[in-house]
Amino acid sequence: MKRRKIIKEDYPIKGIKLKYQLEENIKIFKDIFKNDSTIKFRQIKSKSCSKLKCCIIFADGMTNREIINDSIVSPITNSTINHITSYKNLIDIIIDEGIISDHVERLESIEKLVEALLSGDSILLFDKVNEGVTVDTKGWKTRALDEPPTERIVRGPREGFTESIVVNTSLIRRRIKNSDLRFVFREIGKRTKTQVSICYIEGIANEKIVEEVFKRIDNIDMDSILESGYIDELIRDAPFSPFKTINYTERPDVVAGKILEGRVAILCDGTPIVLTLPFLFMEYFQVNEDYYSGYIFSSINRLLRYLAFFISTSIPAIYVALITSHQEMIPTPLLLSISSAREGVPFPTIFEALVMLLVFDLIREGGLRLPEPVGTTVSIVGALVLGEAAVSAKIVSAPIVIVTAITGITTFLIYKMTGALIIIRTIFLLLTAVLGLYGYIFGVIGVVIHLMSIRSFGIPYMINVGSINKQDLKDTAIRAPWWFMYYRPKLLSSKNAIRRPYAYKRRSK
Repeated sequence: MKRRKIIKEDYPIKGIKLKYQLEENIKIFKDIFKNDSTIKFRQIKSKSCSKLKCCIIFADGMTNREIINDSIVSPITNSTINHITSYKNLIDIIIDEGIISDHVERLESIEKLVEALLSGDSILLFDKVNEGVTVDTKGWKTRALDEPPTERIVRGPREGFTESIVVNTSLIRRRIKNSDLRFVFREIGKRTKTQVSICYIEGIANEKIVEEVFKRIDNIDMDSILESGYIDELIRDAPFSPFKTINYTERPDVVAGKILEGRVAILCDGTPIVLTLPFLFMEYFQVNEDYYSGYIFSSINRLLRYLAFFISTSIPAIYVALITSHQEMIPTPLLLSISSAREGVPFPTIFEALVMLLVFDLIREGGLRLPEPVGTTVSIVGALVLGEAAVSAKIVSAPIVIVTAITGITTFLIYKMTGALIIIRTIFLLLTAVLGLYGYIFGVIGVVIHLMSIRSFGIPYMINVGSINKQDLKDTAIRAPWWFMYYRPKLLSSKNAIRRPYAYKRRSK
């Protein structure tokens, strides 16, 4: 039995052009936006010219009414234009002498006019003319440029991106006042028509990477794009890997820094989250505050994040391996202490570890989703009460509570890697439960092989890791002083690789 085709035409207005009669054109738009009371129609006439009859169409809530009244309605109704001899030059005269706006466009296609209308522009339709005029009257409200709650810092700028792509592009432009900075716009999403901007510095960004970004963006075939996460999932490398190959941030200073290193940024209208690519493994351990504080303190903090990565992924697995398979490696006093703490606990160590880590992740997720004051209370009280109650009831032992707490705390140091840490930690736990420390070693080897096989837009994911070149190590495990970092990251920048050309010339002499 054949399946009936019930898919309707996506764009019934595609290819249709305006008519010469104003009333017919108004009817077309009213049919398109039938039962939509947010689309407003206002017919106006000129006092001095009988041939000037028109209709303004705009979307309520997306336009600035003051701009419409002052720039369109008032100039046309009160205009002294009386030299319109024919309808052929009517639009030219209106654009030149009537409308007060810095962005006006003539269009014949109803599809293009509808797109402009839904983007916040106002449409002007004229009698006896089969063309329309779009006027930039965008005026929806946006929130303040507050500091992103998920990327708070002690020292540095306090601005964060908003949901307006126009505001976001200006925030980047204010930080990079360079004529080579490029913003290339695309529309993706068949129904949402979401505006996306690809941002890079011409002459610094690798041309092959830029071309690949455009290729993948242009190949997106989706009905709707509501957030940059859609784009991330559709264009990323290694889609089945727990490690991400595209970074995201809400901070303009972070995006500006990445662009100056030769990366590409993707801005999506309707979200404050901006994507940057390529993304390398070392970037998990780098934060923008590393470059604002002294290089010594920043290097110490970065080393702590690397240590946190090891503790978060390995400590539960190593504890389970030692307790279950390699007790001879534990000092006798410590082994006796752990044995006495586990006395009366009916469950094996691996079960304790998995359950406590699961409970911790549940508390963490609950604290994130609840309102901030309530979430903080739930996280603290839940951890204290559940941990104490579980130990008192002999469901779990006290050492596993300590291991879980240390693991959870270190996870917060590299929060953007939370998903990958949970997956790796669970795999290591299961392997050590079966094979002991050998399982842990096999797991580490497997993770390293996987990381070495990943590429982000053609760039090796683990580039510079293990390199013996001192230039490659200046911004990896430690952050070298600015006067030592002459070069931009290797392979990211195909041209202008020298970051400080004058200092480099003096050094070469």
